[in-house]
Amino acid sequence: MQIQVTQLPDARPRDRTVAIGSFDGVHVGHRKVIDGADTVLTFEPHPLSVIRPEAAPKLIMPFPVKRDVIEGLGVEELVVIPFDQQFSEIPPEDFCERILIERLGARDVRVGENFRFGAKAKGTPEMLAARDEFETTVVPLVEVGSETVSSTRIRALVAAGDVETAHRCLGSPFMFEGEVVSGDRRGRTLGFPTANIVPDERYVHPGYGIYAAFANGLPAAVNVGVRPTFESGRGVLIETHIIDHDEDLYGRPLRVAFVKRLRGEKRFDGVEELVDQMQRDVEEAREVCATFSRP
Repeated sequence: MQIQVTQLPDARPRDRTVAIGSFDGVHVGHRKVIDGADTVLTFEPHPLSVIRPEAAPKLIMPFPVKRDVIEGLGVEELVVIPFDQQFSEIPPEDFCERILIERLGARDVRVGENFRFGAKAKGTPEMLAARDEFETTVVPLVEVGSETVSSTRIRALVAAGDVETAHRCLGSPFMFEGEVVSGDRRGRTLGFPTANIVPDERYVHPGYGIYAAFANGLPAAVNVGVRPTFESGRGVLIETHIIDHDEDLYGRPLRVAFVKRLRGEKRFDGVEELVDQMQRDVEEAREVCATFSRP
């Protein structure tokens, strides 16, 4: 069943088990919060972009990816509250009364232990647990590799190119999505046509290098960087060569799931040396992807 995406419903409330949070990345800690919930309540845009724009982080995933990941967890309903200045000033008590009780009819509420809500972030899990109208489950933070999993940690891992540790923290491969743009078609002349995405600065992307990945579910070799061999001056591109596939994707969305960093980006002395390395990269990417289930 496809997930139902709404703003706050106006219909008569039903008994809901509601997981609440920003859930950027929908990482393994978020998944513990969401586990057992039929409804996820989240906010768009990220609250910090309204409350403290100068401190707003680059996001791990755009909303369509977050929606699809949450749907894959078996959630029936995704309620998205438009987060603006007016909403940021709602007192925590009003959030409980007007949203959780009156609009959603929450029977059970699930939050992480570091969840804060309401004006000036004064609302706490303890405040929720003190309410008699619903049961509250406060989920402890989760560790991977003896470190706490957080969206901040995952952003740093992705930016450093460590997509494998990011995968363990996320519970699924890091995914980047964007519209394919026209490039200089150099990859096609070299025998490796690519679908190119200009990274949106609002979102984190993997550090420079060559990666094994899946692009729209198909095995791929991906270059993230500035193509130093050719000094094109075009800035950062995510160049995706979909293995054994040559469909024209210009103007269409492409979702790339990164599974392993193969090497760093480097400058080659000539085209022949570059092509030899690209052949090795593609074969290695093919072998790596063969060991993974398609996301």
